[in-house]
Amino acid sequence: MNFSELRFWLYLSLILGLVLLARPIFQRVVKSDDQAMSRYDRTTILIVGLFLLGCVSPLTLVIFLFVCLITYFGLSLFLRGTGAHRYAFLVMLVPLQLLPLLYYKYSHFVVNDILGQGVAGLSGLIIPAGLSFYTFQVVGFVVDTVIHKHPLPAFLDFMNFAAFFPQIVAGPIERRENLLPQMQTFRFRWDPRAIDEGAAWIVIGLFFKVCLADNLAVHFDPRPTDNPFFIWLNNIIFGFRIYYDFAGYSFIALGVARCLGIRLTLNFASPYVSGDAQEFWRRWHITLSTWFRDYVYLPLGGSRTKAWALTIIVVFILSGIWHGAGWNFILWGLLWGLMLLGYHLCKKCAIPRWVGWALTMVGAFFAWLCFYETRTDVLFSKMGTLLNPATYTWPQLQAAIATLDPTNAFVLAVFLCMACTTLLIEWLSLSRLNEPYAILQKPSVLTVMVILTILLAPSEKNDFIYFAF
Repeated sequence: MNFSELRFWLYLSLILGLVLLARPIFQRVVKSDDQAMSRYDRTTILIVGLFLLGCVSPLTLVIFLFVCLITYFGLSLFLRGTGAHRYAFLVMLVPLQLLPLLYYKYSHFVVNDILGQGVAGLSGLIIPAGLSFYTFQVVGFVVDTVIHKHPLPAFLDFMNFAAFFPQIVAGPIERRENLLPQMQTFRFRWDPRAIDEGAAWIVIGLFFKVCLADNLAVHFDPRPTDNPFFIWLNNIIFGFRIYYDFAGYSFIALGVARCLGIRLTLNFASPYVSGDAQEFWRRWHITLSTWFRDYVYLPLGGSRTKAWALTIIVVFILSGIWHGAGWNFILWGLLWGLMLLGYHLCKKCAIPRWVGWALTMVGAFFAWLCFYETRTDVLFSKMGTLLNPATYTWPQLQAAIATLDPTNAFVLAVFLCMACTTLLIEWLSLSRLNEPYAILQKPSVLTVMVILTILLAPSEKNDFIYFAF
């Protein structure tokens, strides 16, 4: 479900239009029975989600249904069990939930890259859309249900919790206590205020994705090179692109859900204004960060254990592995783990915020190299270039400038300035209004973003980056 494609909005309009046209007819048949209308609304919103997921690919829908059915009926067996047999169900359930994710995302890396078996059939596997996101969401659902002794909800409500279409493919990864009660009471309602709020988030999301991320993608060139200035330029382009791409998706999901009366978790909160590494992860991909905190970091002892430093490293390596199967993602997680350790060791020092911000940004944009460079030998070569002071010479800078076509360089500079201006507006929103995107939600700014999105939308569309994760 690519929110930046016209096809998605046509499909959504078609299926929602049919559902809403049929609703008055059903209402007359059941004589406005409130319980029947509630079931109609909850059933049809599930149909909408499954239809749109099926439009992505039949395999995507089949794998999603497998994970959901395993989760619901496995949890049902656990809750009805007693003694040791009860926990035996749980021990089997979580691996079964993870089985499709392990096969489609990690089997090639483990079997071929680590074990060196050379199984050709594993190299061409396509990861079903949203697999990492909804798998973590339903695993969290099981853990929360067991630990907090929640009752098993109705099957329809659980399916809506797992299949709510705005966030199923790329998050946010919602928790039971936030999304399930809203799905249990879901009704189609005309709420002008909610629609206005939702439309504002959709406009911001499309501006982030179509105007900024997609235009920056045109100028991204990850060719092998020993020029540090060229590598840093691509790190900056990629760092801006992945933020505006992923945050853009999250905001559109937030907006579509809000139009339907559902409040999703804000998944980004201006991470590039963070003054330290810990703050960055409180603002970037918030629902994944809290998932690892609550289900991995705290169960391992958190800051209470003497091995807290090792725990941080383990959590961030696992976070890297969640993003992708490859040594580059493991290294990315290790780098962020070390940056978090550095923060904890130095947090008592009186470091000015602007210095902390600069160090955090250098570390974050350096680490983005691990995200886009999947060739291990090239990755280490580029890292060596960036870390070697001797490579930062005037001839190298001239060579980097010479590789840029003047016209393309001007266009790139324009979009980098737009990206930086947007970050400045986010900083002003936080510093003056204590809300990360408050100024962007003003009607005048929204109007400008609509105009820019229409005028500057590139002809070549790009899938959302996190669809690959």
